[in-house]
Amino acid sequence: MWITIGNHRFKANLINTPAAREFSAMLPFTLNMDDLNNNEKHAQLPKSISTDEHRPKRIHNGDIMLWGNRTIVVFYKDFDTSYSYTRIGHIEDPNQLQQILGQNNVSVMFSKN
Repeated sequence: MWITIGNHRFKANLINTPAAREFSAMLPFTLNMDDLNNNEKHAQLPKSISTDEHRPKRIHNGDIMLWGNRTIVVFYKDFDTSYSYTRIGHIEDPNQLQQILGQNNVSVMFSKN
């Protein structure tokens, strides 16, 4: 999967779960993602998908997770958490992700290629 922000593309790997397969089946789409807590971007998906929530305890830069059954979250910082998420995937090389996403709302395209 690819995540495009402006002129920047990031390769992301989806995990092999029903939720990730349902997410992939919706591609491509573009979301206007809002910033939250200066560590993530989030937006509502076009429709709800399956969940398999767990508490990861630690979030990593580049993690792609589902909060609830419809909110997709792209994390751009490492931090501890007590929230539960469904894992969707991870961005392969998220080193510039924080800089490119910035602290404002941003348009993000998710695509298969």
